Order: sequence, then C-alpha cells, then structure tokens
Amino acid sequence: MSEFFLRTEEIKLNKLTDLFVEMSQDKVTIEKLKSSSPVILVGSRGMGKSFLLRMTQLELKNEFEEKRILPVYVTFRRSSLIQTSNDKQFQLWMLSRLCSELVKALRLQGITPATSNAFNSLTRGIGRNNSDTAIDELLEKFENSWKNPGIELDASILPTIDNFTDIIQDICEEQNIERIAFFIDEAAHIFIPENQRQFFTMFRDLRTPYITVNAAVYPGVTMFGDTFEPMHDATFINMARSIDEDNYIFKMKELVLKQVDDSMRKNINSRSENFSILAYAANGNPRHLLKTIAQCEKLNTNSVNKVIREYYRTGIWAEHSQLGEKITGHDILVDWSRDFIENIVLPDLKDKNDRYLSEGKKTTLYFWVHKNAPQLVKDALRILEYTGIVSGHSKGIKASKSEVGTRYSVNFGCLLALESSATKTALDIIHNSSVARMSEFGANSKSFIQLSQSSEKIWNGYTDDILQKQLNKSIDCLDLTYWQKQKLREVNLLTIAEVLKAPETKLMEAYYVGTVKARQIKNSALAAVYEYLSG
Repeated sequence: MSEFFLRTEEIKLNKLTDLFVEMSQDKVTIEKLKSSSPVILVGSRGMGKSFLLRMTQLELKNEFEEKRILPVYVTFRRSSLIQTSNDKQFQLWMLSRLCSELVKALRLQGITPATSNAFNSLTRGIGRNNSDTAIDELLEKFENSWKNPGIELDASILPTIDNFTDIIQDICEEQNIERIAFFIDEAAHIFIPENQRQFFTMFRDLRTPYITVNAAVYPGVTMFGDTFEPMHDATFINMARSIDEDNYIFKMKELVLKQVDDSMRKNINSRSENFSILAYAANGNPRHLLKTIAQCEKLNTNSVNKVIREYYRTGIWAEHSQLGEKITGHDILVDWSRDFIENIVLPDLKDKNDRYLSEGKKTTLYFWVHKNAPQLVKDALRILEYTGIVSGHSKGIKASKSEVGTRYSVNFGCLLALESSATKTALDIIHNSSVARMSEFGANSKSFIQLSQSSEKIWNGYTDDILQKQLNKSIDCLDLTYWQKQKLREVNLLTIAEVLKAPETKLMEAYYVGTVKARQIKNSALAAVYEYLSG
C-alpha cells in the first residue's frame, strides 16, 4: 500500500525536490517569492502553499553563496495555543518566533558570529539549555501557556520591531548578506481577526531594504486591518489550479506517481480514465487527490464511485461543519452555507447538467450571486472558499437583466457526489462545461431569507474556553490515517491534549513502532493538531 505525504511539514527540506511537480504558474510564483517585493500566497488547505514556500527556501539556500539572500521559513501554526494574561501576547509571540527562527537559519548557514553585538542582541544570551537562546525559552513558555491559562510572562528581553529591523541591518552589513527573506506559513489563526490585523501591521512594518516578508493565507477569512493595504503592500498570488488547463491531468498524475509503489503505478496507467475522474474531482487540490487515491488503490469503477460518494458527500462536508463547533456564532454561517450549497446550488446544477447533456448543450459548474446580496451571505460564501467547497471565479460579472455580481465555481467532486454513477458522466460534464452557464441568485433571493433575517449575533472571536474544549476532543477529529490513529490508541493517547503532551518515547510503546516511526507519527499528529486548532 502506498504511503503518501499529505502535508509539507512531514517532508524533509532536502527531499522536496524529489516530490516537486511544477505546475503552470509555480516557476513564476517561486521567482516572485525570491524577489525583494513582498508576496502573499492565497489558497485553501492542501493547495500547496507550504510546499512552494519551502521550495523557495530550498532554492535560496542552495544559491546563498551567489546571491547572499538568507531564507528563513517560519510557521505560525502554534499561535492558537497561546493563553497568557498579556493583551499583546500574539505580537510578542510573533516577534520571539521570528528571532528564534532567524538565529537557527544563521547557524545552519554557518554564520555564528560570537563577537557580533547585533547577533548577541538577537539571541539575548544563552538560556539554561546551552543549545537554546533566552528567546527560545520564552518562545517555549508562550507555546506551553495552554497548560496553565492566564499566566503572566516577562517578555522584556524581546526587541521592539524597530530594534529588530536595526539588528537585521547590522547583521546583514557585518556578514555581507544582501537581505533576509522571511517565509511565514499559517500567518495567523483564521478565527481571531485581531491577531490577523496585528500580523499584517507587523508585515508592513518589517519592510526594509534588508528584509522581505512573504506569507501564506487562506481565502475568504483573512482580515488585513487598517494599516495594511492589499493593493499596495504586497503582491497577491492565488494558488487555485484550474482543472481547465491543458496539462492539468498530466501534472496531477505526475504528482501522484512520485509517491506510489509499483502496483499503484500500474493501476493508474491502466485505468487512466478513472484516475482522471479523481483528479478532476480534486478540483486542483493535491491533498484531496492523494487522499482519494489512497482510499481506492484498485481504481476500478466501483471503488472510484464509492470514494467520490463518501469523500465528497460526507468527508469534505464533515470538515466544513466542524468550523461551526469551534466558534460560537459562526455555526449560523457554517450551517447555512452548507445547506445553501448542498441542498440548493448543487441539486440545481445537477438538474441543469442532466438536461444539458441530454440536449447536447454545454454543462456548468458555476453559480452567480448579486453584488447587493446580504453581507451575511457574502461572509458565509467566504467560509466556503476557505474550506475549498466553493472558489471565487470572477467579480463584476453581468448576469440576466445586466445585473452585476460574482461568479463562483463549486468543487467538482461535490457535484459528482450527487451522480448515481460518477464514472459515467464525469468526463462529459467537465469536457463540456462553460462559464457562460450558471445558476443565478439575485440580491433578494428567497434562498437568502433565513440567513439575512437571523437575529442571532455572528461573533468573530476565539476564547480560552473554546480552546480548552477543542483540546479535550477525541483524536478521531484529526486528519490522520487509520493506522496512525490506531497506534495512538494503543498507547492510550485519546485526546488532542494528550497528543500534544506525549513524548516520542511514549509512541515507541506501540507494537512495531521504533524510533523512526515514532518520530513520523509524532510529527504527523502534531501537524494535524495544529491544523485542526487553527481552523
């Protein structure tokens, strides 16, 4: 059975090249990420944002002696675990994370100037553990604060943003470094708008001739604040991969073949149509494709139809509905958005396609919403963009009666899940689809009435109580393989909190798990935990 890497965090930096498949815009994106202009990658979960950030880091690392640009990869996944009494805890944690990762990057590049005042200002001395700096120890305290919520941490050793930029300038001038390029992943917790605003304020403040900041964010749910201007302060790149591209199937196939065994490779090559159906259903999302391939390795008609029904009718919606459980108030938007797409939009598109195919006409994957639709409807659609069930296609599109609005496309797998036999109709639908055909929802559509008249408060926050509730949840809610969950249960790690606390040695108590497998399981489990907690 093939074992797939579903997250970039599970892949060693020097192994990325072995798995990299360059899509149509990837080379251009990487070159922009290398440039001195800030870039923000926008894409739903599993689209490959982290992979491109890490590939850019690897290329700059290999080119360092020539270009003298030092790449620093930073992930903000652990931000949801911070629970101190300081009202500026997120800003302080961000700064400590940047300091810590910069020191590591300098050391890995062989730059450890013990006599440098700038470098010493960055580390603020050695901590109790000789391999750590004092800032590393502060960072660890921040990230363990969930164990004792409300504690007060002394962060006086941290530099200010202005001091931080001055320190970097001094280091660059001392060490003949052209600039430092930060690549920030999981930029800020999606359900804490204030954290997002703080992040983008810092993003803007860190722009100097010696610093470039690039970041990866999710569509629809990112708040930029008042000081950051998206049109002027960064170049935005949408990570959506169009299933209409001529080489789409070829590239998705190449991506999968890099991770499969000989038996699976034979199945893919001999059942190319069935593979194509799964690739189209994934809607350009590599993680969806890898997960569905793993669930039907034989790739015969029955298994493909079964996995499309189960994954795109149940699995992908379950992840969407979990959002409503995490944030009080958001359940209104989450529940309505699911009902709107699942019970109104998708059945309407299916009815149209059934009729169009029988009449030899063009098919559709699209729906249109009037620009004056209620704000809550737009907020709900943004959540659907985050989960990847809906993608914004084009703004300012005219529909019937020359009304203007936004065209969206639905996840093709979700549409196929309504078919009695997806393998019979999938290729006909996709090869005949046209953006000119779409279901339309006007400003006062009756489909919007329930949400627009809701008197309940849509709350946009995330509290300590909510975090504690999530930590006590079962590992069943984590995006892990059956085997990984089985091994966690064998050693009685049954909740998210227990997984966070457990050392790798605990996992080695499981049957047939040694040092290497324990590390792999722990890394995968932590990545799944941080992903779940961040939204």
